[in-house]
Amino acid sequence: MVISMAAFAVEDTFVKTAAEMLPVGQILIVFGLGGLFLFACIAKLNKDRLFAPDAFSPTMRVRMLFEIAGRLFYVLAISLTPLSATMVILQATPLVVILGAAIVFREKVGLRRWIAVFVGLIGVVIVVGPGTDSFSVLSVLGVIGLLGFAGRDLASRVAPITVSTSMLGFYGFVSVFVAGVLFAAWERAAFVWPDVEVALCLVGSVLVGVAAYASLMKAMRTGEVSAVTPFRYTRLLFGIGFGVLLFGELLSIQMLIGSGLIVVSGLCILWKKRSAAATA
Repeated sequence: MVISMAAFAVEDTFVKTAAEMLPVGQILIVFGLGGLFLFACIAKLNKDRLFAPDAFSPTMRVRMLFEIAGRLFYVLAISLTPLSATMVILQATPLVVILGAAIVFREKVGLRRWIAVFVGLIGVVIVVGPGTDSFSVLSVLGVIGLLGFAGRDLASRVAPITVSTSMLGFYGFVSVFVAGVLFAAWERAAFVWPDVEVALCLVGSVLVGVAAYASLMKAMRTGEVSAVTPFRYTRLLFGIGFGVLLFGELLSIQMLIGSGLIVVSGLCILWKKRSAAATA
């Protein structure tokens, strides 16, 4: 899980660097094509059927729609706003998943977990900062990306068990490609031939992104969820570190307070779930 979070942060750094020269639509198209090709090769080696009927189930179609929204708005967010701020907002995804599970799947959520979710969402509001001098409408892009990823995770919970990790990865990157095509058609920006540095960033983002996704699926499918999930928050450390060191971003008190509330609320929920499991 730690390797996965570090790799995702490196991927975000590559994408943000490439976005200084290339249109966002072009980045998404190249990133999506590279990722789906690699996962198609992995599926071939594992003898997985990429076009099996279950891959086109209603749940998988819904998952792809959320993936498209999440990927598009998240890449826009890290391209146009500070990497560290976007990374903090993303850490609220597990909280939104819990909220969605209670609404969509009618899962029972106790009072303490509701309070923790509420506190975590307050943390997101503090980071976004509506009504303050530091507020930027562009921060909403990260929130929309967060909602897209949360919807994808909820749909993944009810995806057919016959859909393997390589298949999920393949269709995840197909969604990235589709998001790129849609945004490029709307943006109508001319594609740019990248120089060597930017081309290496694109290649690096694909390789690291595939490794990150595969590591994440390995951790979640083979490890105890309550044991490995807390390590998701290491992505916050990597993301803030890269933002400060590589892009010269400054950490405000507002961001530190908001990120603290998000992390503490998430860890409280996970601790509560683990305690309940141990008691049972």
